[in-house]
Amino acid sequence: MTAITYEHIKTCRQTGARLGRVHTPHGSFDTPAFMPVGTLATVKTMSPEELREMNANIILSNTYHLWLRPGEDIIQEAGGLHQFMNWDGAILTDSGGFQVFSLSDMRDIKEEGVHFRNHLSGEKLFLSPEKAMRIQNALGSDIMMAFDECPPYPASHAYMKASVERTLRWAERCLRAHDRPTEQGLFGIVQGGEYEDLRRQSAKDLVSLDFPGYAIGGLSVGEPKDVMNRMLASTTPLLPFNKPRYLMGVGSPDSLIDGAIRGVDMFDCVLPTRIARNGTCMTSIGRLVVRNAKYARDFRPLDENCNCYTCRNYTRAYIRHLVKCNETFGFRLTTYHNLYFLLKLMEQVRTAISEDRLGDFKEAFFEQYGFNKENAQNF
Repeated sequence: MTAITYEHIKTCRQTGARLGRVHTPHGSFDTPAFMPVGTLATVKTMSPEELREMNANIILSNTYHLWLRPGEDIIQEAGGLHQFMNWDGAILTDSGGFQVFSLSDMRDIKEEGVHFRNHLSGEKLFLSPEKAMRIQNALGSDIMMAFDECPPYPASHAYMKASVERTLRWAERCLRAHDRPTEQGLFGIVQGGEYEDLRRQSAKDLVSLDFPGYAIGGLSVGEPKDVMNRMLASTTPLLPFNKPRYLMGVGSPDSLIDGAIRGVDMFDCVLPTRIARNGTCMTSIGRLVVRNAKYARDFRPLDENCNCYTCRNYTRAYIRHLVKCNETFGFRLTTYHNLYFLLKLMEQVRTAISEDRLGDFKEAFFEQYGFNKENAQNF
């Protein structure tokens, strides 16, 4: 018995993309799906009710940050992360590995784990596979991630090979340390950088451990877009057809569509919320920077083809005024719109898969959005 199951519904005849449904202890969600990121037990500026309003059924929180603040013991005492943040949908927790390797300049990777410094206080800390499991068990997320090494890009083949082998050993330790397998699903993470042979080996080794789901890590970290797509195309066919596949840290519209075409079921990224706080909005005809002076007297919605709360009620001119004045409500409006846009995009992707026309949808969307090689990589 496992906490997480994948139900395959249809394969797109035009592209091979998968339409499915992931079942969790806190409800099901249709795939391919985008997961809004709530790093510190909140999706920045959004309420759980607003997320439900835009049909988000799963969100992501982060083990490292919640371990530091407020502490997993407090969250456990509150009844778990769902109770603590008043969210009744599914939650996925990142193991904290990415943050350990990206936020701390002073780290020492050992076989037992990673010694590093708290990015807030400078305090010495230690995180191991066993500790990452204990924290996530206390948080009570529906989907947990194995603790892995997140190697830099670019890295030599020799370094990456040693890293992949360490990640496998850590994955085995995570499985042994996981206390609640019937209540929380644990995903293994395929690594290997830009090296197809290492990706294949990592996938083969992790599949042999029989995780209930698999993530693909170490992509969208600075490599060219064609490299990411090539790695996906060579990796996803090696993962079990009857289990969910999660591409970590990807959220640009082009990458979501390209990932779905290559068999990915789940995505997450801080992109839509982060750029929203800079006044940058995703629209059906491309990126719109509402801070720009040309919108000062523009009384149209952010996107005339969008039916979200923001676009139904507020103008570019008003939102620009709020953002320029650093008013929180302005950031709430742009965040709501961007999240709605990506969630609606994934709904359209699922419909296109069900109608065997995802390739046609991609072509039309890219043309309308104005994607080319340059801006598709640097949105």
